[in-house]
Amino acid sequence: MQITSLRKGVLTASALAIGLTAANAAMAEWKPNRPVELVVSAGPGGGSDIFTRVVQAALTKNDLVETPLIVVNKPGGSGSEAFNYAEDNVGSPYKVYFGTQDAYVLPLGTKVNYAMKDLTPVASMVFDVFILWANPKASGINTAQEFVAKAKENPGKVRVAGAKAKDADETVVTLVERAAGIDLAYIPYKSGSEAAIQVAGGHIEANTNNPSESLEQWKAGNQKPLCVFTSARLTDKTVVADGMSWADIPTCVESGIDVKDFVQPRTVWMAADVPPEALAYYTDLMKKAMDTPEFKDYTTRNVQITKFMTGDELKTFLAEQIKNYEKIYADNNWLLPASQ
Repeated sequence: MQITSLRKGVLTASALAIGLTAANAAMAEWKPNRPVELVVSAGPGGGSDIFTRVVQAALTKNDLVETPLIVVNKPGGSGSEAFNYAEDNVGSPYKVYFGTQDAYVLPLGTKVNYAMKDLTPVASMVFDVFILWANPKASGINTAQEFVAKAKENPGKVRVAGAKAKDADETVVTLVERAAGIDLAYIPYKSGSEAAIQVAGGHIEANTNNPSESLEQWKAGNQKPLCVFTSARLTDKTVVADGMSWADIPTCVESGIDVKDFVQPRTVWMAADVPPEALAYYTDLMKKAMDTPEFKDYTTRNVQITKFMTGDELKTFLAEQIKNYEKIYADNNWLLPASQ
């Protein structure tokens, strides 16, 4: 009897192993067989758009995909349009969504047509630092100290542009207001690049965004970085413009604005109920994109913090982020009653 039981155990184990091998093989073999939409929660030219198009180029140029990748911008509703689209396309393995913290922050303070249960997190790939910018030629502001002084002299009249309402850009502006004891007028645009253009044109006094969205304006002499929201200065000493490098930008804390380590994740999502094999495919694909020369150049050029997170690590990070933003939104009186 013992021999018979042992043989049954061996047969059962063998059958299980064969089943698992077949399942793993199916997951490894899944690939899209028609064009895939890369849906961006921001307008053309913004940080999320640039991020998405870098991923598209990296995957295409290095022959890591066999089907076309089509970038689709859906910036409406501060980016909620993109995630509403996910809610409308449950289970689709042919749509991948690119955003920031907007995916999980928007439902906290805005009535939207989706919830976090409608999204499947794929990966967080990099973090953008945030910088306070001005156009000295138009505003007369050359330093963060001068920015604060002007705001104190003109309560509620110094305008600061940013991408979207009640998102990262406006959030950091409220943190600056509290830290410096000033009152600013926040003006939202569809993307950080639009906000940068307004400052470069002298229509708005300042803006806050990530480096990629104002880099070209800085090179052209139409914007100047006043301070960076990190606890230590950036390390890249490559001269960008006017003899100034990223490492020459003072931290906002150095400049008397006690806001540090405010960074923005670049995140990738799919809709709810997508096939596990499709999720595994795109997770692996994003990791491969990060290893390409195009993506490495992108992160270096924009002084980003590279950190790939997926699975349980990403879920833990998202839970912590949501908790932090709930507190900030409550302090700003932005938190919807249902979120409290």
